[in-house]
Amino acid sequence: MELTKNISQTKIIKSVLAIILGSIALTISAKIKIPFYPVPMTMQTFVVLFLGISLGYKIGLASVGLYLLEGVLGLPVFSNSPEKGIGIVYFTGPTMGYLIGFLTASYLASKINNKDSFLIVLTKLIIATSTIYMLGLLWLGTLIGWDKPIFVLGAKPFLLAEIFKVVLLALITKQILKIRSFI
Repeated sequence: MELTKNISQTKIIKSVLAIILGSIALTISAKIKIPFYPVPMTMQTFVVLFLGISLGYKIGLASVGLYLLEGVLGLPVFSNSPEKGIGIVYFTGPTMGYLIGFLTASYLASKINNKDSFLIVLTKLIIATSTIYMLGLLWLGTLIGWDKPIFVLGAKPFLLAEIFKVVLLALITKQILKIRSFI
């Protein structure tokens, strides 16, 4: 009985630590801007997908959820905060749909497994990333008006960077999946 209790406590501690570290990794990925054409690239979407693949859907979603909660509560975790605001005001701005899409993307990425071929992994990652952009564009259009070139403003500048990140992630997914066994 005592051994089972200790194993359970150890698993909870490992899970909480993974959630916190995942949120920290997501914050760091939001702050580092890599020069890329046509706009600078952050590694946020890469980390969101990585969290889903490496931690599974429960811990991956909890990590992304903690990150979003930290941002809503006013911690400057988002990409352009505090420069462009913090808290709920920033969260409900033009990027809210993309931020919510992080949850769906992490969940979908968690469905990748060792049996998937490279093309299946790549397809699943493209679908997962697409949910970020679908939700982002839906919110952006609602916020600024559908008469604006929503796709040109909210997706087109980022597509080349997303392709790079998704292909890179697909290439290393089999190694990343090994992390799950430690959690």
